[in-house]
Amino acid sequence: MSLTLFVAQLNFIVGDLNGNAQKIILAAQQAYAQGARLLLTPELSICGYAAEDLYLRPAFIHACDDAVKTVAHALAGLKDMTVVVGHPTGGDSRTRSVAVQNRFNAASVLCEGRVIATYAKRELPNYQVFDERRYFTPGHGVCVFEAGTQGQRIRVGLLICEDAWFEEPALRAREAGAQMLAVINASPFHLGKGYEREQTMRERVLATGLPLVYAHLVGGQDEVVFEGHSFALNADGGVAGRAPSFTENMFEVAVEYAQAAIKFVATVEPERTPERDLWDALVLGVRDYVEKNGFPGALLGLSGGIDSALVLAIAVDALGADKVRAVMMPSPYTADISWLDAREMARRLGVRYEEISIVPQFEAFKVSLAHDFEGLAEDATEENIQARIRGTLLMALSNKLGSIVLTTGNKSEMATGYCTLYGDMAGGFAVIKDLAKTLVFKMALWRNAHDPYGTGSQPIPERIITRPPSAELRPDQTDQDSLPPYEVLDAIVDRYMENDQSIETIVAAGFARADVEKVTRLIKINEYKRRQAPVGIRVTHRSFGKDWRYPITNYFRA
Repeated sequence: MSLTLFVAQLNFIVGDLNGNAQKIILAAQQAYAQGARLLLTPELSICGYAAEDLYLRPAFIHACDDAVKTVAHALAGLKDMTVVVGHPTGGDSRTRSVAVQNRFNAASVLCEGRVIATYAKRELPNYQVFDERRYFTPGHGVCVFEAGTQGQRIRVGLLICEDAWFEEPALRAREAGAQMLAVINASPFHLGKGYEREQTMRERVLATGLPLVYAHLVGGQDEVVFEGHSFALNADGGVAGRAPSFTENMFEVAVEYAQAAIKFVATVEPERTPERDLWDALVLGVRDYVEKNGFPGALLGLSGGIDSALVLAIAVDALGADKVRAVMMPSPYTADISWLDAREMARRLGVRYEEISIVPQFEAFKVSLAHDFEGLAEDATEENIQARIRGTLLMALSNKLGSIVLTTGNKSEMATGYCTLYGDMAGGFAVIKDLAKTLVFKMALWRNAHDPYGTGSQPIPERIITRPPSAELRPDQTDQDSLPPYEVLDAIVDRYMENDQSIETIVAAGFARADVEKVTRLIKINEYKRRQAPVGIRVTHRSFGKDWRYPITNYFRA
């Protein structure tokens, strides 16, 4: 006995209910034409993940219910074809004195025009970027459905994402007669997450003795990225198949059933390096944010430094050179090599490039403020004026041309406040805001050694990577004038911010107390800046944004 199933690893758009429904219908028709009798779509595929407070609007939930019916009706003529779609359902019912929430993160099983089963997610994550308990009530049921043709049907236990990270839902599905598990998911990417999922699902398989298919979402949604990486595990925990990452894919799995044992057969994509995963996540995040929000292109300030160089390379890989514009805005302190390196990088990547000096504007600001600043030494104020002039110029170009401004600040800068509000922080999308400076250098070297999108090899001039980083806002300035060496700074940020280690623990690990206290103090006092920063791509397990929620007004000191 055999069954062919497909995973529709697709890129859905939040709120595009009709478009998402049509993608599911087309995928089901294509799979059916290739002999499939089961199609799995990702978690909340009808509405996209995550729709956030749209879930609180009854009209949205009703429209999702209607979209499920649309899919079911469109597939009514596909005999024996079973399709699993993820969607929200339910709402608020009121008694005399209280509103009772019964809204669910659900999946419905469709067959020949009917909804034959609906399952509500049992385990609702409420950590990191997840806040599903804000929107949904946990389910308590079990869903085991049959798929296949007459006389060749297999019982499938359905789970939704977090359900499979706990033992009980899978065990209950087995007790209810499941012969295999189907897990539909929308789990945001961070470095290493794909193989963490495989390992956790391996534990589920070994605990239940049931093979498992993991159907995952792909695409960018605001600050999170979903990498796809759907897969199938046989009952012994071995990888039977793995879909490509960071691209839409109709992932085919042959289900062979003989002597009460099920075996999967599928294509296995090779394991990927963390650097390739990270690059593809950044590229997909930029492409989807720009294109899904209707921007015709992107522009950025190209300084001749490492951060803007990396962002430019990512943007060109994501959008193509014809949709990217780079602007060099030299100040009185811009080194000649910065001009030369910026010009060279723009030439290598073939983007539109121009130079707009900020010297006249800077001098005008100083004249306007001369009376109020009389007798006061120059300090960070004058540095920030230069950054804000640049931000104003970029935003003016954005307003006139419609292109989005990509900011170029990294995680080390976001952590310590080494950035200027309404200056280098001005823009619409912060591409590398979750990359520590040391990782910025690493990825620049990686990109120079690889050309994954065919936009040109070695796009970043070597001197940009090797010269000491500088904001070039005062004479002979380097980043290390104000901050510890990045190897030290980034390690402290990793321990304190990403992994919640205490100051004493970090000091005990061999870091100088002065460095630890300085960095952690800077993290605390710069929360007000981060709250005003543009959204950017999350690639670590804890980013500044939804993962990090600290009060701005805060007297506590450990």
